[in-house]
Amino acid sequence: MVLYPLIDPIAFSLGPIAVHWYGIMYLIGFSSAWLLGCYRAKKPHSGWTTDHVSDLIFYGALGVVLGGRLGYMLFYDFSNFIANPLLIIRVWDGGMSFHGGVLGVSLSLWLFARFKNKTLSQVADFLVPLVPLGLAAGRIGNFINGELWGRVTTMPWGMIYPNTAAGPLPRHPSVIYEFFLEGIVLFIIIWLFSAKPRPAFAVSGLFLMCYGLFRFICEFFRQPDPQLGFIAFDWLTMGQLLSLPMIIVGIALLTWSYCRIKR
Repeated sequence: MVLYPLIDPIAFSLGPIAVHWYGIMYLIGFSSAWLLGCYRAKKPHSGWTTDHVSDLIFYGALGVVLGGRLGYMLFYDFSNFIANPLLIIRVWDGGMSFHGGVLGVSLSLWLFARFKNKTLSQVADFLVPLVPLGLAAGRIGNFINGELWGRVTTMPWGMIYPNTAAGPLPRHPSVIYEFFLEGIVLFIIIWLFSAKPRPAFAVSGLFLMCYGLFRFICEFFRQPDPQLGFIAFDWLTMGQLLSLPMIIVGIALLTWSYCRIKR
């Protein structure tokens, strides 16, 4: 068994201001997206400039933070949100919903496309290959915070989380599984697929399908949120329920994009 390494969630302090590792991971995620976007923008006939990329990351960051936090409070912690709406600003404590972030980013991409005279497919297909490394960085932030631990396991890599509500039993390090699948593996798949010209929304469709599938799988190892538990069938979690529409929409977009060019 592996003992979870207790890590101070505060990286450093500047006077009264505490800088959290979780926030640093978000900064790393947005920075990696900007660097990758600038790399792609410099390709011949990309139709993108570094200014476009900077603006896109700004719009995307707003969508991620606002949508992700609001989505978490609505999907996973609604009762506490109603009792204390100011909890929504405590992003440094964790509690960000990817599915809420998708909704927030979708709105921000639509606005960006309108203001920059681009189609939504051009914007979405350019952005999604830049996202997985940011997801990986976010999972590292979750790990440092000692949150999102997995279900009890007898596997030799089971991790014990001392001094937490996880208790003394070894658990799946599910956040590491998510880091690997939703971050590293997803990045390789989408980056390579998007390296060649694809039909409109094909890249976005593959991203939604793969992320939804990977998240659905990882949820079988992740401890359900205590305030929700299993929401149906004694095994279905909120994360899985929210991932199903992503899988369906992703498959539909992929099918539509390729069938459309064959007409």
